[in-house]
Amino acid sequence: MGQLSSLKWLNRFLSETPGDSQVSGPPRQVPNACWSRVLPTPAPDPKLRLWSEEMAEQLNLEKSGADVLAGGVPVEGMDAYAQRYGGHQFGNWAGQLGDGRAITLGEIDTGMEVLEIQLKGAGKTPYSRFADGKAVLRSSIREFLCSEAMYHLGVPTTRALALVTTGEDVMRDVMYDGNRELEPGAVVSRIAPSFIRFGSFQIHGLMGDNVTLKSLLEHTVSNHFPNSDVKNDDEILEWAKVVAKSTAEMIAHWMRVGFVHGVMNTDNMSIHGLTIDYGPYGWLEDYNPGWTPNTTDSTHRRYRYGNQPQIGAWNIARFLESISSLMDEPERLREVLEFYISTYEKSNDEMWAAKLGFSDFQEADAELISELNILLQKVETDMTIFFRELCHIDNPDISKLKFAFYDEDSIPTEEWNLWMAKWWQRVQAKPNREVMLKTNPKYVLRNWMAQLAIDAAEKEDYSVCEELHNLLKFPYEEQTEFEEEWYQKRPEWARNRVGCSMLSCSS
Repeated sequence: MGQLSSLKWLNRFLSETPGDSQVSGPPRQVPNACWSRVLPTPAPDPKLRLWSEEMAEQLNLEKSGADVLAGGVPVEGMDAYAQRYGGHQFGNWAGQLGDGRAITLGEIDTGMEVLEIQLKGAGKTPYSRFADGKAVLRSSIREFLCSEAMYHLGVPTTRALALVTTGEDVMRDVMYDGNRELEPGAVVSRIAPSFIRFGSFQIHGLMGDNVTLKSLLEHTVSNHFPNSDVKNDDEILEWAKVVAKSTAEMIAHWMRVGFVHGVMNTDNMSIHGLTIDYGPYGWLEDYNPGWTPNTTDSTHRRYRYGNQPQIGAWNIARFLESISSLMDEPERLREVLEFYISTYEKSNDEMWAAKLGFSDFQEADAELISELNILLQKVETDMTIFFRELCHIDNPDISKLKFAFYDEDSIPTEEWNLWMAKWWQRVQAKPNREVMLKTNPKYVLRNWMAQLAIDAAEKEDYSVCEELHNLLKFPYEEQTEFEEEWYQKRPEWARNRVGCSMLSCSS
């Protein structure tokens, strides 16, 4: 494999639309631009801490170049930039946002596809507003581990290549409550076909800049959607359906594994249908559709687990509005929203059929699934463990699943056994265990697991990070040697701990 310094870097991101030159000074509006050239800030003492060998092999990279991956001087051929975009945040238009702490180094052709490499936490950009453009170790560990874990769960996601500590401290207010503390800094290098977002189109569409909007649309389709074109209304509609389909399928996967993104703003929605921007995310411990890990959203719970499919539709609608000015008949874009809804419903039905071991989904199954959703919320029930144990059951007795309940004495046994009998009859006493075991993971990156890795890393011990990284490469395998430590319900110490049950956008 090649050294980092010998790569042939590409940078064709909106080459037809000029970017700014290297910038400094206070944040400002950058009209009529999609990106700005900006150099990363070199780290004073970079140390490579975590490394994805899988991703490195795909990129043909050797385990070196920590200085570059922490914001050091770019190698020959790199043309680093920060992207400009806007977005709706918690339902309100926020105007210009952009890469405040993300800097894309360029693109590399793997021979199979072209991928972008981006540094998160490598310093200020023209879009940092009044922030420092840096990232801290805890949030970087959470992003590295979760993006790789999601990939192995089969959830569409950006990937992580490396985590490098910077050797400097960064001031952060974790819960935005005035308790600021210095924390170790770090940079994650993350990988995607592109980091273009819904908000990348919104910033131009909502500001009436049709020239740049059209240029962005043509660039995006020609470089990233080879089977699409956008010369007329029909072609734009078909391309928008591709975006809607990948978004719907991504969210169905979130629901399948119990993932809560936490901040589904339109600027955090990838045009490729990838999970992006791992901030205040969380995993359902007990099956509570109303739960969100994001304390900023604790009042309205806009981005709660059970609302994610609807927010996906809302975000698709905002994306469609942003490109409507390029249509001769913009009212036709309603077809795309309807397509998103039907695609999600189909994916959701297929997901539940697989989780419950049906050979296929039948209309009558909707009632059985609805009854299950109600029962799972009656008492505190661990989602991951419940569905994994259901894969192994040999008779319809809820006592076989008691490990999934936080308080075994509170199980409504009679109600559960009635449901179990219905389910057992539906699968004719022969659930499709092979499909169930490939659908219901045994291991996910629970927040308390990530917090244990963070606690150790802040003491210079990265062994827990490494163990979780390796464990979560095989989330559907039994890995019995890890059961006692990691196949467990949320421990009591994590119930109300910051970083486990409570997170902020600084997380």
